[in-house]
Amino acid sequence: MKTYDLKWHNFHLKLGFPPLIMGILNVTPDSFSDGGQFFDTDKAVAHGIQMLEQGANIIDIGGESTRPFSNPVSASNEIDRVVPVISELSKKLTIPISIDTSKAEVAAAAIKAGASIVNDISSLRDPDMAEVVKKAGVPLILMHMQGTPQTMQLAPKYEDIIEEIYDTLHVRIEKAIDAGIPKENIIVDPGIGFGKTVDDNFKIIRKLQHFHQLDVPLLIGTSRKSFIQKALEIQPDFLDFSEAIECGTMVTITVSAIAGVHIVRVHNVNQTKITLTLLKSLTDEHESNCQVKSDEK
Repeated sequence: MKTYDLKWHNFHLKLGFPPLIMGILNVTPDSFSDGGQFFDTDKAVAHGIQMLEQGANIIDIGGESTRPFSNPVSASNEIDRVVPVISELSKKLTIPISIDTSKAEVAAAAIKAGASIVNDISSLRDPDMAEVVKKAGVPLILMHMQGTPQTMQLAPKYEDIIEEIYDTLHVRIEKAIDAGIPKENIIVDPGIGFGKTVDDNFKIIRKLQHFHQLDVPLLIGTSRKSFIQKALEIQPDFLDFSEAIECGTMVTITVSAIAGVHIVRVHNVNQTKITLTLLKSLTDEHESNCQVKSDEK
């Protein structure tokens, strides 16, 4: 698989196998999985530190829910939510902090507070975002989304979903480069669950290798998303619902890692670290056996 060295400021991430872990920290009252759980600044900071200790390589902080049909919040409200957490965590963490936002104003405030990656689910729809990222000299994550969080799950439809996502991301990469953002600072995300059906999401995971042709690192976020629940045909009142969703998430992470994804964005860092550590051990043994057989010939 292709590997990348992502270097900026005082950070250096080696992107290869197994993928790096991006821990999700939602400072919101209404996110689909952990809304309200870390809305308090002290709790959010403590959880960020815990994720570092569990093996996270990046902490991704968001102040606006992007679940389907969620209500947007103002830039000032978003800033009030994320900046205190970023400011405190940046003093305590040795790993980069990512700001999950589609607003240039929020990204700028977050970077000033200590964030050093911009995770833009709207892929530069804000006309000022590229300039903020360029000026800061930080990596940019471009995600594919059909519509907006308010409309994306109304009736998602594609003629050829893989090619349409690929083409859209290619255009967004070129837009970022034209705006002065170095290609080596760009990461892409096919946007699992963002304007996709259950079948669409599984098709993306099965075809992840196709996106390596974009020649930039690949990130994926499947963690606890509803397509897992729907595929398992279970409801939230199922006795082991949370355990089933977590197990399902780990399956998607394993398949994604084998397909060469460079970063996985997850809620449960501890379980992901266990999964990827075991996967690497199994893969190393397989490669070792193959080498022995090769040498014997």
